[in-house]
Amino acid sequence: MERTASFRKNIINGYNCKGDFLLLGGAMLDGDCIPETYVKVPLKTMNRHGLIAGATGTGKTKSLQVIAEQLSEKGVPVILMDVKGDLSGHAKPGTEEDFITERHARIGFPYQSKPMPVELMTISGKDGVRLRATVTEFGPVLISKLMELNDVQSGVVSILFKYCDDNKLPLVDLRDFKKILQYSINEGKELITSEYGAIAPASVNTIIRHIVTLEQQGADLFFGEPSFDVNDLLRHDLNGNGYISIIRLNDIQNRPKLFSTFMLSLLAEIFASFPEEGDMPKPKLAIFIDEAHLVFSEASRTLINQIEIIVKLIRSKGVGVFFCTQNPADIPNDVLAQLGLKVQHALRAFTAKDRKDIKRVAENYPISEFYKTEDVITSLGIGEALVTALNEKGIPTPLAVTYIR
Repeated sequence: MERTASFRKNIINGYNCKGDFLLLGGAMLDGDCIPETYVKVPLKTMNRHGLIAGATGTGKTKSLQVIAEQLSEKGVPVILMDVKGDLSGHAKPGTEEDFITERHARIGFPYQSKPMPVELMTISGKDGVRLRATVTEFGPVLISKLMELNDVQSGVVSILFKYCDDNKLPLVDLRDFKKILQYSINEGKELITSEYGAIAPASVNTIIRHIVTLEQQGADLFFGEPSFDVNDLLRHDLNGNGYISIIRLNDIQNRPKLFSTFMLSLLAEIFASFPEEGDMPKPKLAIFIDEAHLVFSEASRTLINQIEIIVKLIRSKGVGVFFCTQNPADIPNDVLAQLGLKVQHALRAFTAKDRKDIKRVAENYPISEFYKTEDVITSLGIGEALVTALNEKGIPTPLAVTYIR
């Protein structure tokens, strides 16, 4: 009884919010949901990024939906990258099943279902508004990093972008890019050499081969016009709810290069377009990246470094980025270190390597007198998660096994 009272006091004090907040659920101790121990995340800290992790079938997607819907209700536009094709249900109100009502009764919070304002988007042009960007908008630095070019090859790309810029030649898609590359070593060789310096045919041919590799993964679907405007993602409905823009990527999940291309383009465009805001009462935009391991699994070190840099700096633009994946080890350490909110569902230990991974994951969480984190991670039920966030002063909150609402 004394332990329960101490736990209750610890959670209530640790998750006390003076300003607006998101309610994730109720805190649990020894398998029971303790009354009035609400796990709340201050809305103003949601630009400090986050992680939602756990084995398949443990409730990651539902946690993502719970957070995304509350952000929308608070007037924060949301981008969801839907890789599995199971997030479009936001557009309709949920069914009030008995087990859902009972779940909310355990937490001590009434259940309400309602539709959210949703816009479906796509890269491939199927089942949604098509998103595209031009090669010119991507710029010589990002396009070089995307294709993993060396310094000499990157220099060639920079020269040709400068030539096109000086001569007002738009690079709309990859075909335009290939044409200017071929022009630079054929009929335009003398002109470009006299103005910008010599270009080696070997470098040009290597770059073209890299473009062909991108085309094979379907990148030609992404490059083109009309290009998307990131400000179109900052919409609200008549009630002030932020629009949830669901970008359907289920038809490109086996093409990680295209996924990384789109991700990098979106983050870079937002970073370049949004003004510096500093800390705000609520985020300007929240981005959820489902199956985040696809971004990093086949990305080059250079590309990963670029994503890391943007994630570190985009917070001050009022943008929160949330990674959803099966194992926190899927996320590079430098990115993981930037994530303020952590929602850790169960992990399964079937091998010695799994047990080592779980031990490392447990070490990333605050020490708690009420839980042995390493054991808890493997024993969490469906819809239960270890949660820690940042309070309004930026201090990590106490670790709480949370019965997600």
